[in-house]
Amino acid sequence: MPKQRNKRTGDSWDSRASKRERFLEEPPRRKRGKGLTLYVVGVGALLLSIVVGLVTMEQSAKSSSSGGGGKTAVTAVDGAVTLPVADFAGPYARFYTYKSPQDKTISFFVLKSSDGVIRAAFDACDVCFPYKKGYRQEGDQMVCNNCGQRFPSVRINIEEGGCNPAPLIRNVSGDNLIILEKDLALGAKFF
Repeated sequence: MPKQRNKRTGDSWDSRASKRERFLEEPPRRKRGKGLTLYVVGVGALLLSIVVGLVTMEQSAKSSSSGGGGKTAVTAVDGAVTLPVADFAGPYARFYTYKSPQDKTISFFVLKSSDGVIRAAFDACDVCFPYKKGYRQEGDQMVCNNCGQRFPSVRINIEEGGCNPAPLIRNVSGDNLIILEKDLALGAKFF
């Protein structure tokens, strides 16, 4: 007897029954391909790098005008701020605030440059001071937090004008760095 055929599909009834059985069976489990694994790992790595970048930027912003540990408030005694030279043994800029008798808070930083000279400057410049963003240290350079210009440590307290950190007169006397109150007062215009 010839096999009967389905009028719509043209399949034999036997093959249709066998298809139905295969359909009702549990499907074989697929192995997840390497492509999906690589995709998941790639997305995870991207998210991790974004998080690390954001944390780094936040820490950089916190230390940008604070030398990493905040600004230290200083006061003048007998017309001068005196800081121990030993505080500047390392290559890191230290940031300070001074409150003038006119109740103006003046920010400045001091660092030992790569040539061994202790240098000081206001945490502001002639151009970007209205933004009140100051500087941050990156390696051997001070970087303007507003415009991003970089200044080698050996040029601090030498170059002036433009976006250079505004020089602050300082003197080393024995084991102390001396900054006169009258010289700090010159920076009031920036703050």
